[in-house]
Amino acid sequence: MNPKSKVLIIAGSDSSGGAGIQADIKTVTSLGCYAMTAITAVTVQNTTGVKSIIPIKPKDISSQIEFTSKDIKANAIKIGMLHSKQVITAVIKSLKKIGIKKIVLDPVMIAKGGTMLINNKAVIDIKKKLLKNVLLITPNIPETELLTNTKIKSVKDMVRAGKLLINFGAKNVLIKGGHLKSKQMKDVFLNKKIIKIFRSKKYNSKNTHGTGCTLSSAIAANLSCGKDLIKSCELGVKYVNEAIKSNLNFGKGNGPINHLNSITLNKKFK
Repeated sequence: MNPKSKVLIIAGSDSSGGAGIQADIKTVTSLGCYAMTAITAVTVQNTTGVKSIIPIKPKDISSQIEFTSKDIKANAIKIGMLHSKQVITAVIKSLKKIGIKKIVLDPVMIAKGGTMLINNKAVIDIKKKLLKNVLLITPNIPETELLTNTKIKSVKDMVRAGKLLINFGAKNVLIKGGHLKSKQMKDVFLNKKIIKIFRSKKYNSKNTHGTGCTLSSAIAANLSCGKDLIKSCELGVKYVNEAIKSNLNFGKGNGPINHLNSITLNKKFK
């Protein structure tokens, strides 16, 4: 299979392989696209939690983005962990230089185990500066609560918070509903014109590490192939749900999902 398109991933590394740049590469590759990367931080973690975070200098992040893009131009960009105000400023400058419009932002703020992956100044800069420079933002409920300073306990609350993000400058918002106490998964997409709820079966599993990274990368991959935003979100949600359904059960904590759920191995490699 030849890659259909190219996706540049700007995100942190996860040594356990379940989230971050590792999950992003697996997702983009599994969906038939070519993945490039700019690493923003190196985390030391496993399924039980984050041990430490080693930040990459802003100028080195910019160099990765710009030097790679000079040679291979991406069709879409996925942004994950941006741990400081300085990193956000550097990334915005680089994005303006390379001129890609299809940008998906997953505002990675809190690890599955509860560790904060971003400082307060960076949260403010995401709201004030980065939101208006991306096509889509894909926060989960805790991240949405942090960005909007609201509490979310229902789909109605998700819609209300999503409208606040639109008021902050976001063009399109997809709020992931995995943290809601409900029997059905409900992910809420909205912009100034429409509100759409993606409904799907909810699988009760502790092995959901990397779902947010995976969803945003899946959407970016679909956008890079020329699909429209709504269809890209719909297919991204389906891909993640199938990956959770596998319930790999690796590790002692919150295990990874199965990024290979979309791949059938060629007979010659079996």
